Amino acid sequence: QVQLVESGGGLVQPGGSLRLSCVASGNIFSINGMGWYRQAPGKQRELVARISTAGSTTYADSVKGRFTISRDNAKKTVYLQMNSLKAEDTGVYYCNRLATWGQGTQVTVSS
Repeated sequence: QVQLVESGGGLVQPGGSLRLSCVASGNIFSINGMGWYRQAPGKQRELVARISTAGSTTYADSVKGRFTISRDNAKKTVYLQMNSLKAEDTGVYYCNRLATWGQGTQVTVSS
């Protein structure tokens, strides 16, 4: 059984930065394509960024130029570097691999 564990969320002021991590564990040989999604209060879960097995990346228009997704295959870990954070980036951030989701980590951007 595959598990995903996120970390790195917290409270940050507008303009600040956070780095999220997602570690995959279990019976897997590759972390495959993985992604970060977020869900704000009262809104649907939305894609933030994805990275393929080959390393190609996709970003939501709202985070392009501010967020960077990366991966460390040896550590079975995917990262999301978030810079120039805005209030509208607030939400629970979830890691995803195929049909598996992590438990989420809260990101709050507020002064």
